[in-house]
Order: sequence, then structure tokens, then C-alpha cells
Amino acid sequence: MAGASGGANPINVINETPMSVRQWAVVVLMVLLNALDGFDVLSSAFAAPGISAEWGIERAALGIVLSAELVGMGFGSVLLGGAADKYGRKMTMLACLVAMALGMFLASIADSVAPMVGFRFLTGIGIGGMLAATNAVTAESTNTKWRKAAIAAYVAGYPLGAIIGGVAASEWLLPTYGWRAVFDFGAIVTAALIPVMLLVVPETAAFHASKGNLAGVNKTLGAFGKQPIEALPAAAADAAKPKVTDILSNPKLRPVTLLLAFGYMFHTITFYYILKFAVQIVADYPPGYAPGEAATVLTWANVGGFFGSLLFGFVMARLGIKWPTALMLLIGSVAVAAFGLGRETLDGWQWATILTGFFTNAAISGYYAAFARGFPAYARATGTGFVLGIGRLGAAGSPIIAGALFTILGNDELLTVSIIMAMGSVASLILFLMLPEREGDDVVAEDAQAAS
Repeated sequence: MAGASGGANPINVINETPMSVRQWAVVVLMVLLNALDGFDVLSSAFAAPGISAEWGIERAALGIVLSAELVGMGFGSVLLGGAADKYGRKMTMLACLVAMALGMFLASIADSVAPMVGFRFLTGIGIGGMLAATNAVTAESTNTKWRKAAIAAYVAGYPLGAIIGGVAASEWLLPTYGWRAVFDFGAIVTAALIPVMLLVVPETAAFHASKGNLAGVNKTLGAFGKQPIEALPAAAADAAKPKVTDILSNPKLRPVTLLLAFGYMFHTITFYYILKFAVQIVADYPPGYAPGEAATVLTWANVGGFFGSLLFGFVMARLGIKWPTALMLLIGSVAVAAFGLGRETLDGWQWATILTGFFTNAAISGYYAAFARGFPAYARATGTGFVLGIGRLGAAGSPIIAGALFTILGNDELLTVSIIMAMGSVASLILFLMLPEREGDDVVAEDAQAAS
């Protein structure tokens, strides 16, 4: 076991000792849970052509269906992000998995727009809370050396889930069973991960320390192969209770919180335009493609996103977060605008979505790294949840805005709509550049101060 002296700060023990097999197992499971989120969020996009054909709905109404889980994600991020800081990351993740499995199953039996919107909203609540909790667990279960790479791998899990789900949807589920099977598949996989999470993931030492729970801290340290500590710093038991007002009233955290929240919100307007409407656009755009063929572009968008997130983690490790992320936002906006030029072949559409996925998801990876760095442990899930909740306003609004633009301008105005939607990343770029420069170890020091 790695040594730890009596009275040592448990956060520093995690930060400064080598990663154990159990810690890596937790990271892998967080990647898988984020992959599950990626599939569950995009399941409605895979099913969109089948839904619109069976129910005879236009793009404006379809936009409401596609935004429902994103609205739910906003509520889930804020409400359940706070629950993760109050009741624990593990309990919150379990509750989220139950909500997601139930919502996916109910969506598979929906017979009209109204209940589908409600069921997708329920799924979104679970996903939103899951994203806030899993991001905190990834940050708090890794040491300083590997944290940025682990977060990048975690973010890459989101498109990875969409890739696997996209292949399953386009090659098997949609052609063989129809759009309802997409939701059935998601419900089964979600439910299957509940016992896995119970067995693999301990509550984080940072959460236990923030509650003054020495026994809990030592249980987690033991699970990670670390020696127990004899006592917690005195202030740990009296740590402030996390509330959204904490991060908004703190003069150091408030500007960072607001810039991250609204910057992320604007980027998600652009990001989810491709993820939510690409399949429908390719199915409708002349010459038009069958739902299974059209769904492949979303798979390839997430292939690009997977490699964008993964490779960008190594870039951030060497060059930092701020300027590389800003560059990805700029190139991503250009790629989304260029998507509006249209393509004559399915291969052309696939390459267009690979490029948009690579750069827009790399920027998402940069934002998540900034989230993990931006808040001390006692309010990390609360802060991340608040930022994600505000960000989901953009995600939820994206398909609604795009659907309204197509209705107003016409379905043939793809280039105009794409340029307008790309402006979200441009606005995000401006706000991200306004973030104050911070050293990579700032949050480590804040965590230590909060627990000592």
C-alpha cells in the first residue's frame, strides 16, 4: 500500500500517490457511464426519422421531441448535482441510472408526441445528474499526474457510446426491429450497469472528507490501496454546506462560474445542432437516404468526437486548457458552417460530420477540464451541476432553434441555418477567452485549504 501519515489530508493522498488498479477501474467505469449518457441522449436522434414517419410530424415538432431530454438534463444537472455534494456521488449515480432506465423503457412504448416528451424529460433528468456526479468522481479518484488525461478519456466516452449505439442502431436495431428498439436497447444496458457500479465504485475520499467522515475516508483509501489516516484536519467536519449561492457569492468563483456556464451554453447550441439534426437532414436532403443509412452520419460524427476528445487530452496536458480550447471552438464553428454546404454522397456527409465532431467535441473536453479545475471539492458537483444546467439551456434550445429556422427559412436553406447555428461557438470562444488565467494546481491547493 502507498504510505500516508496520520493526519494527512486525504485529498493530497489521492493527488500525490500512484494510481491503483481500483482507481483505474473507477475511471474506466466513469468512461462507460458517460458512454451510456452519450447513447441515451442521442437515441432520440437515431430514432428521429422513424418517429417523424410513423407519427407524421414536421421538423418544428420533432425539435421539441429532440430537446426534451436536454431540458431534463438541465434540471438534473442543477438539482442532482447538488444532491451529489449533499448525499454522495455514488447514491446520486444509482438514482440517476434508475431514472434513465425507466425513461428509456417508457419511451419505447410511447404512442404520441406528448408522452414521448415526458419520458425523454425523465431520461434527461437522470443523465444530467449523472454527468455532474461522474465528472466529480473522475476528478476525485485520480491523482494530479493523470487527472487531465482521465478527464479527457471520460469526455471521450460520450461519443464512444454514440458510436457503439450508432452502429447498433444503423446496422441492427433500426433495419430489423424499428425505432422503438433503440430505446429498449438503452434501457437494458442502463439497467445492467447498476450492479456493476455498486461493486466497483467507492464513495470518493473528497466527499467523505467534506463531511468529516474519517471512517468513510479510510474505507475509500483502503479500496484504492492507500494506508489509512489517523485523523481529519479539524476544519473538515465544519466544511461549508454546498449550495449554488456559494459559488455565485464567492468573489473568486463567481466570474469563473458565469463565464463557464454561459460559454458552455453557447457552444452546446452549435454542438447539438449537428448531433440532433444531422440524421434528419441527411435523410431529407436530395437524393435522401433511408433511416439506417442516414443514422451512420451520427455514428461518424461521434467517431470524430471520440478522437477529438481523446487526442485533445494529450494536447491539454502539454499546452494547458485555455488557448487550445479556444482554437477548437474557432475551427469547430467553421466546420459546422461548412456542413451547410451540403454533400452529394453519403461518404461526403460522413466526412463532414467527422470533422464537426472532432473539433466541437475537443472543445467540450476543454470545458470539462475547466469544470473540474474550477471548483473546490466541497462544491465540485454543485458547481459542475450548475454550469451544466445553464449549458443545457443551449443544448435544449438548439434543436428548437434549428427547427424554427428551418420552418421560417425553409428546409432548403441549409447553409443559412448552419451559419447561424455555428455562431454559438463563436460567442463561446469570446467568453472562454475572458476566463482568468489560473495555474493547474490552483484547485489542488483550494481542496487542501477546504479540508484543513
